[in-house]
Amino acid sequence: MNYFEFYDIPEAFHVDEGLVKRKFYELSKTYHPDFYINHSEEKQQEILELSTVNNKAYQVLSNPGKRLEYILQLHGHAIEGEKYQLAQNFLMEMMEINEALMELEFEADPAVIENTEKQISEIESALNTELLNYTSLFDQQSGAEKETLLLKIKDIYYRQKYLLRIRESLNKFASR
Repeated sequence: MNYFEFYDIPEAFHVDEGLVKRKFYELSKTYHPDFYINHSEEKQQEILELSTVNNKAYQVLSNPGKRLEYILQLHGHAIEGEKYQLAQNFLMEMMEINEALMELEFEADPAVIENTEKQISEIESALNTELLNYTSLFDQQSGAEKETLLLKIKDIYYRQKYLLRIRESLNKFASR
């Protein structure tokens, strides 16, 4: 079930969070299992399922990261286990950071950790700015333009995931 349709709101990366919360509470009351204890077993099961969908929808739609991934999944762009091919220029940029991480395995140099942290933060900041631009455009567009934007958003999504793994490795060395 499409969560945007379930909440009767337009599909968007930037939603009215107050509206999402109101829809959640409204549907929580509508589909509260306690109100259906005198109904048939089938009706009780249906209401329980709708209550579960409501909870999942709220968890996804109220969280920008989960909402981004969900929209990509809705359009077939974030598939579990997908081997997405990152751009060569991004991978070259990451090579320097990966080399610094390999050096940290042998010697946890605070200066290298700090420099690597700074590089990662700068890349993340640039990606976040780019992502905000594309997601805002997506919310304003219709038709074929949306698909083009989704491909750009997907690329940023996978670059961010790659950076997250690098940050986790860096944090391991920093905590030693």
